[in-house]
Amino acid sequence: MRQRLVCLSLFLLLGLSVRAVAQTAAPSPISGQVTDPSGAPIAGAAVAVVSNGQAAGAAVSTDSRGGFQLTLPPGKYSVTVVADGFREVSRTISVPVSSPHQLDFAMALAGVRETVAVTAAPTEPVAVIRSATKTPTPLLNVPQSVAIVSEKQIQDQLMMSIGDVMRYVPGVQVHQGENNRDQIIMRGNSSSADFFVDGVRDDVQYYRDLYNLSRVEVLKGPNALMFGRGGAGGVVNRVGKEAVFQPLYEASLQGGMYGNKRVTADLDHPLSGTAAFRFNAMFEDSDSYRDQVGLKRYGITPTVTFVPGSRTKIVASYEYLNDTRVADRGITSSQGRPIDVAPSTYFGNPADSHVDAVVNLGYVTVEHQVGALVVRNHTSLARYNRSYQNYVPGAVSANQTQFAMTAYNNATDRTNLFNQTDLTYVAATGRLRHTLLVGGEIGRQLTDNFRNTGYFNNTATSILVPLSAPMIATPVTYRQSATDADNHLTTGLGALYAQDQVEINPHLQILGGLRFDRFDLHYRDNRSNATLTRPDNLVSPRAGVVVKPIAPLSLYGSYSVSYLPSSGDQFSSLTVITQQVEPERFNNYEVGAKWNIVPSLAMTTALYRLDRTNTRSTDPNDPTRIIQTGSQRTNGYELALTGNLTPAWAVAGGYAYQNAYVTSATVSAAAGAQVGQVPHNTVSLWNNYRVHPKLSAGVGLLYRSDMFVAVDNTVKLPGYTRVDAAVYYTITAKARLQLNVENLFDARYYLNADSNTNISPGSPVAVRVALTTRF
Repeated sequence: MRQRLVCLSLFLLLGLSVRAVAQTAAPSPISGQVTDPSGAPIAGAAVAVVSNGQAAGAAVSTDSRGGFQLTLPPGKYSVTVVADGFREVSRTISVPVSSPHQLDFAMALAGVRETVAVTAAPTEPVAVIRSATKTPTPLLNVPQSVAIVSEKQIQDQLMMSIGDVMRYVPGVQVHQGENNRDQIIMRGNSSSADFFVDGVRDDVQYYRDLYNLSRVEVLKGPNALMFGRGGAGGVVNRVGKEAVFQPLYEASLQGGMYGNKRVTADLDHPLSGTAAFRFNAMFEDSDSYRDQVGLKRYGITPTVTFVPGSRTKIVASYEYLNDTRVADRGITSSQGRPIDVAPSTYFGNPADSHVDAVVNLGYVTVEHQVGALVVRNHTSLARYNRSYQNYVPGAVSANQTQFAMTAYNNATDRTNLFNQTDLTYVAATGRLRHTLLVGGEIGRQLTDNFRNTGYFNNTATSILVPLSAPMIATPVTYRQSATDADNHLTTGLGALYAQDQVEINPHLQILGGLRFDRFDLHYRDNRSNATLTRPDNLVSPRAGVVVKPIAPLSLYGSYSVSYLPSSGDQFSSLTVITQQVEPERFNNYEVGAKWNIVPSLAMTTALYRLDRTNTRSTDPNDPTRIIQTGSQRTNGYELALTGNLTPAWAVAGGYAYQNAYVTSATVSAAAGAQVGQVPHNTVSLWNNYRVHPKLSAGVGLLYRSDMFVAVDNTVKLPGYTRVDAAVYYTITAKARLQLNVENLFDARYYLNADSNTNISPGSPVAVRVALTTRF
């Protein structure tokens, strides 16, 4: 209740503050939808506005439902809509003062006169993003590798988790995360904390859902200038759905094998000419191909957009998510490979294993323009209650008949409060055009950690379990051992950053920036009342150059730095040893190319080297001491293709090569060892082809070469190839039925791992059906 009152107070305070802002003549929100002759939406259509022969702002693209939104002052305009495979259409409009305007377009197929229902509308790649530079920047002008998974791709593949999304992002692997959280490996670096919502940190270990997102952005390489500490191999930024001035009422019902049951709703309603309300909701109750494993989760996200004038916009959003599931640490290994058991085999006691997460996350964003200056303030307040209790399979006995089993539980409560203020100013000095960014961030994080060890029959912390019967019901008592955590941490953050994007001429741009972070960690051991502190001052530079020989092609080079404080990305503890350790440093060198082959098809490629230094190693002259001479390197290449090869054929996917290895001995490995769960080669490709006006088919290919589970290089997961498929049928202009098949040919494979004895088998063939309707 206190959390909700604080969120409400923020809404009211920010709402009152904007009333004092002087406004010019109120603009008119222009909302509309672009459809084909049958009424089916056209996604990725370009909507351009011209006034007196001059472009009135940049063109916008329609979303997955064909919707678009503009805000224009009073006047007369020409609005033109262009989409591949359709005839261009234009309309002249007069915009009145303070009056909402609805503008819909029905486009005719190029060269075709009959009316048809289009099942899979063209998917134009996202052209502009904010998260990479904190300014609206064309993707072609961003000097780093960025992958974007759109809402349409999420819907087409019935994605439900971050892990699902990462399957089709080249160069990103999904870590098991002890099967109780999202965890990813990017460019050889694993993290459970490099997750963000609309550019603000969302770092607690839990499973995120996708029901309230417009897209997922994966920004690769160190990103400290934009996101602060961490982000060693990259970050994942979720972009939420905003309330827009376009009525939308949509629901989706899904069911399938292994007890899959899920329903989502997306409702958007204009409240007036200046305010709109959106409500997203989700409920899922599903089982799994793993014996006695299941989950139940539900979430709601109300969002309000308020546009009191042509120069001010306020967005307020709140999410409540409740996720409960059976904890599952997977299977063990033997003789250097996963143990040979059925993929459904559960190790431990599912009745006594659980993962629970309750998330309350609210934010308010206020954006105001004063001449060429744009001021943007984002305040985020989040409360996380998360716990899990699990059984952990261990090593197999020498005679291959038994394995060790341990158990424990863990709880984390965290409150995050962040405020970011960005000032963006566009100016010219001679022939140079500058986009200047100056900003700051303050934050406070309060964390409580508590852990218990499991005692089998109230006596032993480990028992031997027969491999022939790995599911057990042995009584377990949970209590603290001598080393279990019971602590409280207060984390303070203060940051200042500046950046300049300079357009020297139409063919050459440079980017430079610097960020300073003050990171203060205060640790208290509740058992001994001992306290420790660790302050860090982090300076993170970034530089990039973009060369554009022709308008749709950019060649870039970049250098960036990030740091990870000694307490790790979850700063869950601090000791007298880690208190003295300097932050790890990550240096990324990258060159690449981005090419919009046609407006609806984009290709990107990148070649990079990422060096990780200041990692811990054992002093060769004193095994009791830690020194920071360890290092790691990742060399890699990425190629991605996204968009429409033809008006009927959409693709998303790519290829990645990675070589991540230890360059100087660490505590865990000798020089030359391969980094765990980083395969040398991965391929992903999703195809969606419209075979008939009402019928589309999708085929996906996933390939991964073999990889070591951990840096000790003793257990290997074999490579695999998996094929997915889908069929889509347009019942009416407002209803679509789809059938998705995962692992069409029932390949046997191992998805990922947490350690040499915690390995997740991949899913056998799985079929799901979904009905989506608008009303």
